[in-house]
Amino acid sequence: MSMLDRKLVRDFRRLWAQGLAIGLVAAAGVMTLLLGVATYQSLFETRQAYYERYSFADIFASATRAPLGLMDRIEALPGVALASARIEQRAVLDIEGMDEPATGLILSIPDTGEALLNRLYLAEGRLPEAGHAGEAVVSQAFADAHGFRPGDELSAIMGGVKRSLTISGIVLSPEFIYSIGGSDILPDDKRFGIIWMRYSDAAASYDLTGAFNSVSLKLQRDAVVPGVIGALDDLLRPYGGQGAYDRSQQISDQFLSAELTQLQAMSYIMPPIFLGVAAFLLNMTLARLISLEREQIGLLKALGYGSGAIGWHYTKFALTIAALGTLIGWGFGAWAGRGMASLYAEFYKFPFLLFQDRPSSFLISGLAAMVAAVLGSLQAVRNVAALSPAVAMQPPAPPVYRRFFLDRLGWTRMFPQGLTMALRNLTRKPVRALLTVVGVSLSTGLLVTGLFTTDSLEYIIDATYFRTDRQHATISLALPVSASGVEAIMRLPGVMAVEPTRTIAVNLRNHLSSRRTALTGKPANPELSRVTDSDLEPVPLPQTGIALSSMLADILQARVGDMLTVELLDGSEKVIELPVTLIVTQFMGLGAYMEISELNRALGESDLANGVHLMLDEDRTETLYDEVKDLPMAAGLALQRKSLEMFRETIGENLGISMGIYIALAVLIVFGVVYNTMRIQLSERARELASLRILGFTRLEVSVILLTELAILTAVAIPLGCVLGYVMGIGMSEGFKSELFRFPLVISRASYTTAGLVVLAATIVSAAIVQRRVANLDMIAVLKTRE
Repeated sequence: MSMLDRKLVRDFRRLWAQGLAIGLVAAAGVMTLLLGVATYQSLFETRQAYYERYSFADIFASATRAPLGLMDRIEALPGVALASARIEQRAVLDIEGMDEPATGLILSIPDTGEALLNRLYLAEGRLPEAGHAGEAVVSQAFADAHGFRPGDELSAIMGGVKRSLTISGIVLSPEFIYSIGGSDILPDDKRFGIIWMRYSDAAASYDLTGAFNSVSLKLQRDAVVPGVIGALDDLLRPYGGQGAYDRSQQISDQFLSAELTQLQAMSYIMPPIFLGVAAFLLNMTLARLISLEREQIGLLKALGYGSGAIGWHYTKFALTIAALGTLIGWGFGAWAGRGMASLYAEFYKFPFLLFQDRPSSFLISGLAAMVAAVLGSLQAVRNVAALSPAVAMQPPAPPVYRRFFLDRLGWTRMFPQGLTMALRNLTRKPVRALLTVVGVSLSTGLLVTGLFTTDSLEYIIDATYFRTDRQHATISLALPVSASGVEAIMRLPGVMAVEPTRTIAVNLRNHLSSRRTALTGKPANPELSRVTDSDLEPVPLPQTGIALSSMLADILQARVGDMLTVELLDGSEKVIELPVTLIVTQFMGLGAYMEISELNRALGESDLANGVHLMLDEDRTETLYDEVKDLPMAAGLALQRKSLEMFRETIGENLGISMGIYIALAVLIVFGVVYNTMRIQLSERARELASLRILGFTRLEVSVILLTELAILTAVAIPLGCVLGYVMGIGMSEGFKSELFRFPLVISRASYTTAGLVVLAATIVSAAIVQRRVANLDMIAVLKTRE
């Protein structure tokens, strides 16, 4: 070991506490980078493998009733590799031990063998046997929620007839990695399940023998997706085609893609913050170390060591700390990455998980830490190179002391001595003070950003469940009904008020922009399911024209007054022109709305509804549930209260984990910044503080002088951190925006207060650790130290 390497070991032993504090900050950067990259890669590759192994389709389309003979023409379309027809219908389920009815999505599989596309992963049991009517397989999440096993039974209203189904197996499907039903925004596995039956059995129940109403396509590599979609729409249009769409608009893949986008965004946002703070701390520590070792540097240069060798020595000190942080970050990152990937695999219902500790991920994260260390040591190394031996072996020139602006104003006469000394020292080293403020501000901003998600979600809950969709329940109908059908629902026990709704699939077009979505008809002045403006105040639907949610308006590049082309995807082939008359606020999904009578007139039909919103008497819900379970016209029942409970339960659990991570990371930054800043100040001012002790200052008074500087910096940093958190919140709000979900920028005073208190508490703890060293100063040893 060379002499400089032996010196490096001694330096690291002497400064191990500061090195560990900096290393932990660097470790957080390495861990978050490795965690984000590893989880993203695992989730992405697991999805791709699942899709490929089980032949997930590329194109999806629905129709009212199309003959099976049409499949030959569909398979012959240019670019189509495989095509699979099936029956798809919703049904009300009656499950023993469950008061409220559940909703099932009934899908058919071929009478023999497996489907060509969207094949099933059999987790338990077997597929239904051909000719065994009433046998079905169910989704694993639904089975687990109810404790179903092969051989159990449930009842379903299929085609207006209540049937008993026997579960023969439990399966997973690439089509329903994320499965939601009705108006829910999160999976509710207890109240929504997927059920697969043999084609002949399902066709007999829904009078679709020899026909299909859903088709999936697998494309060739060179297929032109828009061309295939257009050709498929042309074939299905005479049979009530409702518009084909590609995988990007398939609801399960949409949610999963949005999650992948958020993971990728976090990999870009979080690591640079921690690595930047680590570089700043290394710069501070090395600058002080070099100033204390000027004489040694001069002696080494006089003995023949070049500036490059000495500069490399100090760079190795920084790289050693970065290496320590990298090893810690790798360990925690690999452990957390595997755990996070497992959680995602469980939540998104994958049958397997592909997780590999890729060397490239470790290499990238470690290289990022080393680059941060080199950048942090760059200025210090330049200072080493600039020192000549003669100058280095002399004491540094005494600092030039000047009166700062508060002295010139005469204000310092009114301040205590300790405060005056602290202010003077801060103004003499403004760069260090500024960087310390930036470091503490970053931790405050990080906490504010974490708390922002909580505030935003509470705002969304208020807007969605209490301002907009205020109904207790919504009944989806198998077929549109007239006013008499709505009145029949009004007469059900426990129903206090009803509002009809009509929803149809449409394709909205504005010049070159278009989007396939649902167009919903509501009463002009609804009381249960309303539309709101940007202030969440209810607004009436205009008698003419169409109202768009703000996100949909942005996608279509439409504004109030623009004319939209509305293609009805109900098989009627109607195309109408409607003006945009209102832009409304909506945080989940895309929305297009019309006054229901106007919508029915546009369809050329009388007042029809295919859904009814209900206000219920909470004391009579069980009786209502029993009636709905036997209601032939019902295709599903959505309960707002249950949806809200599921939303709070799922989001609350995730937020609890994320907030714990945010707090831990923020405290880590505060500790690293505060501890290193105070240690450096103590080493610089130890002689001064010891002199004050000899002059009669008490331990407390000496400590107050040092701690006052920290208090001033913290007092400045916390408000700036709140501003920084607001700016970071804007970035997160925009970065996480998708067609499925949008975070409004809402940060409460309580969040700012909580962030400030957490940072203040972490600062106090860090300062208390250093203050013990102040109290235990060896005054004789310090005073013997050469200035």
